[in-house]
Amino acid sequence: MSTMRISQLAERSGVPATTLRFYEGAGLLPADRTPAGYRVYGEDAVERLAFIGAAKHLGLPLEEIGELLEVWEAGACRDVKAGLRPRIAARLAGAESRAAELAAFTASLHTALHHLDALPDRVSPCDSGCGLLAPPTPSTAGTGAVGVVFASSRHAAQAEAERWRTAPVACSLSGEGLGERTGRWREALAGAVRTAMPEGLRLTLPVERAGRIVELAAAEQQCCPFFDFRLHLDGPHLHLEVRAPAEGAGLLSELFGPAA
Repeated sequence: MSTMRISQLAERSGVPATTLRFYEGAGLLPADRTPAGYRVYGEDAVERLAFIGAAKHLGLPLEEIGELLEVWEAGACRDVKAGLRPRIAARLAGAESRAAELAAFTASLHTALHHLDALPDRVSPCDSGCGLLAPPTPSTAGTGAVGVVFASSRHAAQAEAERWRTAPVACSLSGEGLGERTGRWREALAGAVRTAMPEGLRLTLPVERAGRIVELAAAEQQCCPFFDFRLHLDGPHLHLEVRAPAEGAGLLSELFGPAA
């Protein structure tokens, strides 16, 4: 049976060598060793990585992927199906819940916009009586009831949006967790066009990767709050902007790559 070195498997599968090593450490990708200590893999490693990649695309954590791999190795497709279905159903329920929340937020924005357009153009300064400060909620729309909360909320939102500037430049991940996260970023950003921008980097990718990028950015914010992520969907393209304070520039370049 033919074997491959780790560099050959990385080239054939499109999975970075750093991620392959992490998968081995996590028990997902066994490797044999040559007398000289080099990792070698069989042809089945390519199919195994395809299975892992498909499971990750569905949002399954590595622990559950490991459980499914044990069933997959047994060769009974119906058993894999039986193990996969409840996991997908659970994630679908979570996605639908988030979609409902987003739809509700979208509706509130439409309500705010319609309310704003309906207000008269006053020439006097804004105050609590002009109606601009807080559009009515759907439950009070049309009754004339307004609340004076927008001004303070706006300042709070602005402060929240800029909190990355004052966040400590430190990452709570280490060891295997850091290696796994780095591998996932490099996999998701493969082939990206990188452009320098003030305080950071702009990466252009196929729009199909938006879901993976959003998931990774959200996870990154939990452990490295000094990164600022902004996404722009532009037809077939996704533009990801990543910024960091000056003292975090080295970490930004190490994780996301240098600008072209």
